[in-house]
Amino acid sequence: MFKKKNKEQGKTMEEKIKDGQNQEVKQEQQPEVEQEEREEEVAEKVAEEATEVAEADKVQEMGEKLQELDDRYKRLYAEYENYRRRTSAQMVELQLSGSKEMAKAILPVIDDMERAMERSNDKEGFKLIYDKFIALLEKKGITKMECKEKEFDPELHEAVTQIPAMEGMAKNTVVDVTETGYLLNGKVLRHAKVVVAI
Repeated sequence: MFKKKNKEQGKTMEEKIKDGQNQEVKQEQQPEVEQEEREEEVAEKVAEEATEVAEADKVQEMGEKLQELDDRYKRLYAEYENYRRRTSAQMVELQLSGSKEMAKAILPVIDDMERAMERSNDKEGFKLIYDKFIALLEKKGITKMECKEKEFDPELHEAVTQIPAMEGMAKNTVVDVTETGYLLNGKVLRHAKVVVAI
């Protein structure tokens, strides 16, 4: 300690001035350091805000992309549903048209069976076979049209002949059926050929 005091006392004036200037320089530098620290803090805050803005933009962009993908998904799903319904309807129509062609081919056979029943001596045997055949067709959706004494309907009937209406007979009424009409699942398979009173 003694040496320290001696050193302090032994300093020249020049050294004391120098030490004083160094302290003043340190004091002057201290506000500059604080200013730099403040500037760094402000720069960090600005950088953080810029990062937050960039993240917000990114979130918004991702939200827009999600909305676009969701919209595309919904449209694709709707197209698929339309395709599925359309192909399902086409398959049903194809099956019905195949049934329709087969049924049309069978109808002349039914007509021949009806004629044979009228002329045959063994009506019971023919009637049994005929009834069984008609029951089978009805299970498959083919039904006979009942036309006699009903109003003429051009959607269901084909007028072969027209005759004058007799007493007690309404005009535009089916008087006789020359060829039986059939329906397949409620749609006309073959128009009934009829005689109409006018």
